[in-house]
Parts: sequence; structure tokens; C-alpha cells
Amino acid sequence: MSRLDPSLIRHLAIFQSLDDDALRAILAEASPRRVPKGTAMFEHGAEAHEFFLVLDGRLKVVKITPDGEQVLIRFVIPGEVCGMAVAIGKNTYPATALAATESLALAWPSAQWPKLCEKAPALAANAMQAFGQRLQEAHSRIAELSTEEVQRRVAHALLRLAGQAGTKVENGVLIDFPVTRQDLAEMTGTTLHTVSRIMSVWEASGLIEGGRQRLLLCDPHKLLVAAEGRASGD
Repeated sequence: MSRLDPSLIRHLAIFQSLDDDALRAILAEASPRRVPKGTAMFEHGAEAHEFFLVLDGRLKVVKITPDGEQVLIRFVIPGEVCGMAVAIGKNTYPATALAATESLALAWPSAQWPKLCEKAPALAANAMQAFGQRLQEAHSRIAELSTEEVQRRVAHALLRLAGQAGTKVENGVLIDFPVTRQDLAEMTGTTLHTVSRIMSVWEASGLIEGGRQRLLLCDPHKLLVAAEGRASGD
């Protein structure tokens, strides 16, 4: 992978401030990984031999609760690093990453992390900043689960996805990868039935347009206003 041009990763947040020599050194240790839709890039509890940078596609990070229920933690979008157990001193993966769509990533051996940080000291600082952002998001979700009505939680989940991975289009904000109602139920701590009921109301009101491979937020502001003004229980 050393022949890859540094422009492949230079624009990504975690590699900002690194010069071309540092980027070439990082790419020299990487190998490509293609993950078919529905398969795991890594699994909860497995030895964390590698960490990954998603170049294309989408991953779902999930955990299984002690009683066997699946919980969707977050989506990983192109430009994000995942599976970095080594960066926080862990030797096993704390969750499972499933390909929501066919995905392409770069993989590095976890054992190379100290060496990469030595070659590019800014990499560790940037990685910690990324972890901090994810931790802040997790805290926000916990607060929502504890204090907000379910309709508002679903609206916040959609708006969070739109902010992270949405594209502005003429008639709203497009989330152009599969986000199922079950995904939203897992993200918001409610049931599939409840999410389906809420989404159906919003579709009928023209706030969203659903599809098998896409979701359009027709008016994100009105969506949040509607959620705040018409709360419904779990």
C-alpha cells in the first residue's frame, strides 16, 4: 500500500496536521479490506489484531446485551477509524462491526500502533480527539434515554445521522444508506412497533420520505419541532 498517494487520507480529520512523509509511512503499513454487506469486519470479544479506516460504505457497530438483545451503538461512515482497541489499552474488540452496505477499508496490524504514533505523533492526539467526540455523543444519547419522550429520541437519532452522514439535496437532507426502523428502535431504546408508528405519522405529514436504501428528511427543523410538540410514550 506504500504506492498509495497521501491524498487518499490527507483530508480525513484523524490525519489532519500530518505531512506527506508521515502519511506515506502510515499507508505503507496498511492493507485493503473489502467487507460484503451483512458480514462482520470484527466481532465483539475477538482478539483485536487490527484496526481499520473506512474508505467507502457504512458499518453498524452493535453490542449484544446479557439477555441476548442487539443494541445498535452507532454507524461508521467513510473517513472514520474503528476497531482501535489498542489505542485504549484493550486487546479484544468491545463491539461488533457489521457492513450495512458493501464496504472498503484500510487495515493496520494493532501491533503497529506504537510504531505509527512514533512516526506520526499527531496521530495519537487526533485519535484521542475522535474518541472524545464519540464519548460526548454517547453521553448525549444516555441523557436522551433518561429524560426524553420516545418521539423526540427518534427525531434526535435521525438528525444525528443526518448531521454525520447526510447530504443536502434540493428537497431536504438525504441519508443515502439503509437505516431500518429496527436500527432506529435499537438506537433509541424503544420497540419496532413504536418507531414504525412514529415514522408512519411523519411520512404522512411530509416530514420524511422512506425507502429501502435511503431516507430523506424533508425539513429537519420541522421534524424536531414536531417531535418536541407531540411527544408520545414508549
